[in-house]
Amino acid sequence: MAIKVLVIDDSDMVRHFHSNILKSAGFDADGAIDGMDALEKSMKTNYALMLCDLNMPRMDGITFIEEFRKTGKETPVIIITTQEEIENRQKGYESGANLYITKPVKPDDLIMNIKMLLGIM
Repeated sequence: MAIKVLVIDDSDMVRHFHSNILKSAGFDADGAIDGMDALEKSMKTNYALMLCDLNMPRMDGITFIEEFRKTGKETPVIIITTQEEIENRQKGYESGANLYITKPVKPDDLIMNIKMLLGIM
């Protein structure tokens, strides 16, 4: 059975791009359009890892991670965003993110980071 990863981004194009990277590496990818959608899906499905954008409608990435962490789940979360500022990076880690990557993502680097976080190197 493939390892399930949730891709959280309000952009269809970005969600499909990241999902295709994951699928080409043998992962099973689900998508969520924002933090609210992701929170609902993460309560129904146990994901091995999540990729999360910061700027999204209804619920942004930081709020999603904070709310998700309140559930007690320790699923690794990688923030993938265009926000390069140190303050955003700091907020990301403080919210409970495991890694902070700025777009554009290099597919090989993304897969390497995912495998590292999942301990399957």
